Amino acid sequence: MKLLAQRLLGPATLIAMAVTFVLGLWVTPPDKVQGDLARLVYVHPAVAWVALYLSFGTATIASALYLWKRTRSMVADRVAHCAMEVSLVFIALTLATGSIWGRPTWGVWWAWDARLTSTAILGVLVLGYLALRRANDDPELRARRGAVFTMLSALNVPLIHFSVQWWKTLHQGATVFTSNRTLLIHGIMAWTLLISFVAFSLAFAWLLRARYRLELKRERAMGESLEVALSRRRAEGVH
Repeated sequence: MKLLAQRLLGPATLIAMAVTFVLGLWVTPPDKVQGDLARLVYVHPAVAWVALYLSFGTATIASALYLWKRTRSMVADRVAHCAMEVSLVFIALTLATGSIWGRPTWGVWWAWDARLTSTAILGVLVLGYLALRRANDDPELRARRGAVFTMLSALNVPLIHFSVQWWKTLHQGATVFTSNRTLLIHGIMAWTLLISFVAFSLAFAWLLRARYRLELKRERAMGESLEVALSRRRAEGVH
């Protein structure tokens, strides 16, 4: 069953993505105010969901599991590392799609808005995390430092989430629900938005699995190279 689910993950992601783009581009009606520009709502919020909550959240939980002695394992470290790399991709996509929406709406590609700036800072923190890992050859030290750095970086996520409420920003507020949980989007638009969240969540799962498998192959290759090098040294010592 587990193997079947893994095999179906890729096709399910492609189907969900295809349905999202067909509905978003050709089936749903244009917005009364923003017209066709509002179709970005079927991409940008879902991408941001993966970047800020799903992938970064996965990395944070995995890091916490590594720091706790009872659940400490290199599996948790690998998951955190791979999730952070995937998060960086989606953070970049979040900023890019936000800029595409912002240019015709605000008149500029970029503004030092609270949410935009804090999201960009999170991207810089992820880059710092990846650089920190490259600076350590000891696997345990690298994993411990990376886990602590991830936990500290996660403090920026609530700042991003509540930035539109705490400060006056150009970024619009809630897209789906009002503060009293009243639905803002209805009908086919609501269904398309829901499918987009499912599609990009599946894409995250597929990317994380693919990156994890690559990391395992890299570690095995490094281990085999080390064994070969040690064997050659032992052979030289005998001669």
